[in-house]
Amino acid sequence: MNIKDEQAHEMARELAALTGETMTKAVKIAIEERLARCQKPKRKSRGIADKLNRLAEYCASLPEYDDRTDDEIIGYDENGLPS
Repeated sequence: MNIKDEQAHEMARELAALTGETMTKAVKIAIEERLARCQKPKRKSRGIADKLNRLAEYCASLPEYDDRTDDEIIGYDENGLPS
């Protein structure tokens, strides 16, 4: 491989110096790591959203043991003022 971009060449040289690897090995490992990240399914945010949706569904399915209105529970009167 012939790197024609001077900045990319310098970064590869610096990476090789920091890791004690040859430039070829440092570049190969860097490419392998980036490929692995790019090929990994993007599920983090979806996973959190799915968990929150399941939690909301679970909470909605729970029985209500209190027959007071929401305003009565938090202490507001019919005018929306604290009672």
